[in-house]
Amino acid sequence: MTLLEATRKRIDDLCNAHNMNINQLAIASGINPSTIRSIFKVIKKAPSSDTIHYICIGFGISIKDFYDSKLFDDLDDND
Repeated sequence: MTLLEATRKRIDDLCNAHNMNINQLAIASGINPSTIRSIFKVIKKAPSSDTIHYICIGFGISIKDFYDSKLFDDLDDND
């Protein structure tokens, strides 16, 4: 799994855990919904660290908590 794939999966998992959709996450994060949608639609565009920071705010978690997932263990180098 690449870093981008793991990031997408982590956001999706956290949305499900918090019973949120992309629009609700965007509102809670204070960012445009299209910014979050682009993470899932653009093939090779990884989100910026600022975007991840705001997404974490929306979930009420720290950046450390975001990356504290087995998804980020043993990533492929193909990202």
